[in-house]
Amino acid sequence: MKFLELFGRLKSVVIGMIHVKALPGTPLGRMKMSQIIEEACREASVYRDAGIDGLIIENMHDIPYSFSVGPEVCACMTAVCSAVRGLDFIRAEGFVFSHVADEGLLNACAGDLLRYRRQIGAEHVQIFTDIKKKHSSHALTSDVSIEETARAAEFFLSDGLVITGAATGAEADPRELTEVSQSVRIPVLIGSGVTYDNVKRYLDASGMIIGSHFKQGGHWANTLDPEQVKRFMGKIHNLRK
Repeated sequence: MKFLELFGRLKSVVIGMIHVKALPGTPLGRMKMSQIIEEACREASVYRDAGIDGLIIENMHDIPYSFSVGPEVCACMTAVCSAVRGLDFIRAEGFVFSHVADEGLLNACAGDLLRYRRQIGAEHVQIFTDIKKKHSSHALTSDVSIEETARAAEFFLSDGLVITGAATGAEADPRELTEVSQSVRIPVLIGSGVTYDNVKRYLDASGMIIGSHFKQGGHWANTLDPEQVKRFMGKIHNLRK
């Protein structure tokens, strides 16, 4: 399994979030690229020293979000990712079906995305896909259960599924983790709401993507808290024994 080859384990993988500072040209952009890259690498070092299993790099400070992303954004994110580590996997929010996100109507991208991955020779890069994602209305697909959505994503060749709560930092439903895991044969990850106190509820997940809980005050936009990361990873290591 590709997930095992990447992380070396099939369950309880911890993936930390690097929320890249607002990029040049975005409404909140105030920093030079050299400063942005330096800060991302500093956070990566904190995660590495705490024994994190993986990282996701996201331009979440680029609010308000837009579907019209120019080549300059791709170039900036490529520079950040190259400085931090490189790229082994991505997270795709609109893989199957459609939903109304806070930035507008988001349609399925699986067909175009996987063809593009093939064209650029990046088939080693895994794609983990959100289903019934946070910050969205799913009235358009209210007659499609999360299990059916999961099976559709698997059929469309997703490498792993991501389950979230209603918003960034909101707890995912452990029942959905069980239901989705029983419906597919690919990895299932938790994408929001995991904390030191509730982590036992999600240990059956293939992975846990954690951002807000690792920040000062538990808010995603704040500075990374090294002690919080170390404390959480210490608990995870004990639970894995």
